[in-house]
Amino acid sequence: MAEELTLIESTDKHEIYQSLLPQIKSLVSGEPDQIANLANVAAVLKYGMDFLWVGFYLVKQDELVLGPFQGPIACTRIRKGKGVCGTSWEQAKTVIVPDVDAFPGHIACSSASRSEIVVPLFKDGEVIGILDIDSDELNTFDETDQLYLEQLVELL
Repeated sequence: MAEELTLIESTDKHEIYQSLLPQIKSLVSGEPDQIANLANVAAVLKYGMDFLWVGFYLVKQDELVLGPFQGPIACTRIRKGKGVCGTSWEQAKTVIVPDVDAFPGHIACSSASRSEIVVPLFKDGEVIGILDIDSDELNTFDETDQLYLEQLVELL
């Protein structure tokens, strides 16, 4: 039986992330299916943080392929080095974009997206996927998001 997610009413990102991370850890611990875990994590972040779009892209051969997500329809495939997601994959590091319209080569999967953070997922030192989060507001993401989201992907 699925556990009920406990959401806290707060505007403090630290408090919200500190509430969500233990719940996510509990949710994914003991579940061996990666797709199930990614789907649940996308839902927790989408509804817990009220982001526009939260999802995962998985490395398959020479492309990022859309995985579990929550939000509007998304791009299905992204090449290495293309857009924010492909750049994060190529550089193997988190990329924060305060204004997607100012990012060279941004791929506009949704015209509502205004800012974005992309966090790579690693296995044995290689990027195996990325966590992509979009906001419908400018300057949504900062070092706080990076800190907690990098901790989150380590759980996966």
